Amino acid sequence: MAGNDHTGSGQDKSKSSSEKNRQDGSEDGARALKEKEKGSMNQSASGKAKQEKEAPSKKPSQDEAGTLIDRLSELTNSAFRLAKKTTGTSLKVGKALIRSQDQLKLMVSAGESLRDLREVAGLTISELTDALNLKDKTLLEAVENGTATLSFELILRLAALLARNDPIPFILRFTRTYNPEIWGILNDWGLGRIPLHFERERKFMNIYRSHDAARKLSDEGFEKVLEFTRKAFELSLHFIAEQEKIQEEENRSAEEVLTEELRQRTEKNKNYRDGK
Repeated sequence: MAGNDHTGSGQDKSKSSSEKNRQDGSEDGARALKEKEKGSMNQSASGKAKQEKEAPSKKPSQDEAGTLIDRLSELTNSAFRLAKKTTGTSLKVGKALIRSQDQLKLMVSAGESLRDLREVAGLTISELTDALNLKDKTLLEAVENGTATLSFELILRLAALLARNDPIPFILRFTRTYNPEIWGILNDWGLGRIPLHFERERKFMNIYRSHDAARKLSDEGFEKVLEFTRKAFELSLHFIAEQEKIQEEENRSAEEVLTEELRQRTEKNKNYRDGK
């Protein structure tokens, strides 16, 4: 009996040890399986992490390309705007230079005219300077050389000295050259046409002066020539006025015509200012 007990207990021990070994083996297998699954999960996680790291590395390259294109386009636009501004400035400078060249030519021409008038009057620069009550002659020398301008007051004083018989064309010409603002006002008033009227009257006088025989005529003969001339002028004026569609006004003197034009322009400017 005792031997059987020992045998049974030995079998029980062997069974329990084998069962324990099986349990340990199953636990080891489970651990290995878990470790394998954990390793695969770690690998997948690391793969995803690598993919995520690689993906942002690609995106910046696209962003950098877009940024580079934007910068190039902005640079192109900036260059275009700069070229446009530079071109506009060049045009403005060119126009200013053209205007300055035209003004310089007018000043040179006016200076030469002033020198001619002074020499015809028999005055030196020093004498003209004293007559105008100027401090020195440098201003008049510069004006005659076309490098200085005259004030409107000085133009009036020069007209009284050098063009007392015909001051209006002198004043208008030098005002147009040296004082464009005042000239614009006078021209709006109609005074700009005064030199034209004087020039036309001179042409009529030159017709008479160019014929010596006209000076030898008697009064009766001169009146006959004058009558023929008047009729021829009126006839030709009638046809030319029709061609240019000009209404013939009543016979008035040049002073009356100019006075009427000034009155109309003054009223027009007054109405414009009142309406404004």
